[in-house]
Amino acid sequence: MKIQYIVIAVITAILSFAFINTQAQVAVEINKKEFKQGKNGYKDAMASIKYADAYYEMGQPGAYRMALNEYLKAYEYNQHYPELNYKIGACYLYSTEKEKAIDFLEKAYKAKPGVAEDIHYLLGWANQLTYNFDEAIELYRKYKIENPQSENDKKKDDEITHDVDKKIRECETGIELTANPIRVFIDNLGPTVNSKYPDYGPVITTDESLVIFTSRREGSTGDEMDPNDLLYYEDLYISYNDDDKGWSQAINMRALNTEGHDASVGLSPDGQILYTYKGVPDGTLFESKLDGDNWTKPKEMNKNINTKYHETSASISYDAKQLYFVSDREKDEFGNTSYGGKEIFVCEKQDNGKWGPAKNVGAPINTKYDEEGVFMHPDGVTMYFCSKRDGSMGGYDIFYSENDGAGNWSEPVNIGYPVNTPDDDVFFVVAGNARYAFYSSAREDGYGLQDLYRITFLGPEKMMVIGSEDILIASSTATIQQKVEQEVVEVKTVRLTIMKGTVTDALSEEPIAATIEIVDNEKNELITTLTSNSSTGKYLVSLPSGKNYGIAVKADGYLFYSENINIPASTAYQEVTKDIVLSKVGIGSKIVLKNIFFDYGKETLRETSFPELDRLVALLNSYPDMKIEIGGHTDNHGGLQFNTQLSEDRAKSVVTYLVEKGIDESRLTYKGYAYLQPIATNDTDEGRQQNRRVEFKVISIK
Repeated sequence: MKIQYIVIAVITAILSFAFINTQAQVAVEINKKEFKQGKNGYKDAMASIKYADAYYEMGQPGAYRMALNEYLKAYEYNQHYPELNYKIGACYLYSTEKEKAIDFLEKAYKAKPGVAEDIHYLLGWANQLTYNFDEAIELYRKYKIENPQSENDKKKDDEITHDVDKKIRECETGIELTANPIRVFIDNLGPTVNSKYPDYGPVITTDESLVIFTSRREGSTGDEMDPNDLLYYEDLYISYNDDDKGWSQAINMRALNTEGHDASVGLSPDGQILYTYKGVPDGTLFESKLDGDNWTKPKEMNKNINTKYHETSASISYDAKQLYFVSDREKDEFGNTSYGGKEIFVCEKQDNGKWGPAKNVGAPINTKYDEEGVFMHPDGVTMYFCSKRDGSMGGYDIFYSENDGAGNWSEPVNIGYPVNTPDDDVFFVVAGNARYAFYSSAREDGYGLQDLYRITFLGPEKMMVIGSEDILIASSTATIQQKVEQEVVEVKTVRLTIMKGTVTDALSEEPIAATIEIVDNEKNELITTLTSNSSTGKYLVSLPSGKNYGIAVKADGYLFYSENINIPASTAYQEVTKDIVLSKVGIGSKIVLKNIFFDYGKETLRETSFPELDRLVALLNSYPDMKIEIGGHTDNHGGLQFNTQLSEDRAKSVVTYLVEKGIDESRLTYKGYAYLQPIATNDTDEGRQQNRRVEFKVISIK
């Protein structure tokens, strides 16, 4: 049977994400006399079985793989022996090729229905994995009947019964989800990214400009294989997305990789902070930052995040104020007891820049079952995560939940089939537009055991939307390029604007490592601070809809640059490209104060102007010998006399504020220019908006 949509997250003992089924291992012996069917090859076959049994009894994923290799050698000698077919099928169920188990288990069952006491259970599982849900339910029920609870081992039997009951519920969910599939395209990222070896764990920037992932390909750091599974040690790789050429050849991130296992588990939306995982000693999270062209050495995260327990995936919020991560700790720092197994926690960033105490995010996100693979979308609202909770069609399924802004999470929703499968589906990341997502999958068109794929969500059939969009940046003299999603294909509507570009020197055009502050103008609150890349000047900020943003770009020796972006709550996803040019401090240099707001037709400053003016105060304090002129400008609506007076009064209001903040009045002059110095046409609303402005100009400096 062809399994077109089985998604297999690479889950190995090496990653320490050991997702082993709770079903107890059943002892099944291979009788030498019954197995023998001739002299030729018998001795070698029994030697293989001896080695295989030793691995099989370890009960670990890597050991099952080693056992499978030996059992298959023995299978070449005798393909009909039921106990051998049973063990091969069992090994496949604990591998990344689970779909191969059913043929061997059915062969064993037909030859000997009582081959093992758990044959109905394993056959049920194999049928569940191959979407034969009705057959699986019948087999699970047979297993329950044939294995009633015993008083002598009631705890163990309770666990088995609960597991079987849950698997029946998973099959019922599978019937429902496969009857109502979501519409998606699933595309392989191609041979420049994928290899013949396992490739998995993708993390992306919110604009999909790059992907970082984990690979076990040849050429890993140290070029050694792990003796547990005979695969190369995990290394981190990176590939860049070129709209014209596609994905670049993946490059080994040598500076971050060690001779052991290094796995990617999280990336900040702008791609400047990478979170990695190491399985030893206890399962630990590390952080690395992109400094120019180079990644800093991975630094172990603080004790509020890493504990004696097992910490795995991590995801940082769009404003870098929260870090969500997975841990199997028993309780959080606030005394909240965990529900059981692995759960999602969150830390808040403190004023000193360090992560504060971890808090369990609680219900309805966490359950008594395991949660894993947390990903916080840059819209600031949606959390994607993986869970074995009820509502899964088998193993881990991908769910999403939305925050109401007051800290309450909605009931998680299964993202649906064929993204979710009866197997484990973990480590799923979503682009800013929510139109695309990335994960690893084992598919017939793959280049290796696991490949990276890009999912395109198509939404309902025959959906047609005619949309338009407005230029969001007011008072801008520079060209703004916008990348617009013409077709609505999102699973959910995303209210998010991505603003990206470069910061460069006005004269040399060299990139600048500038500090970028994002302010909520209405609340006069700093949302986040980030830095443009020192080697490229690139920056990317995520701006959820429903706020009036003030953006200030600062660098030592330069006049600051400001921008105002008002994004109504109804604004759908958009990408805005804005290249920023900074001018060095010098006589005659000037900038427009774009976050200065007045009441209509009046000179009264609104409180939303204060953050911008405070930045000007800070600049003047940095240059105590600097003298400036504040210039007021209007559009051409109204007479010259009125506009001259209005522009002068507004400039004077700014000077008054600066004086009240301690700036010597002798350093300040003001003038109203009315509409005599336009920087754009007055024939359009956009042009008139740009012409209504307040500027400051450096008059003298020592």
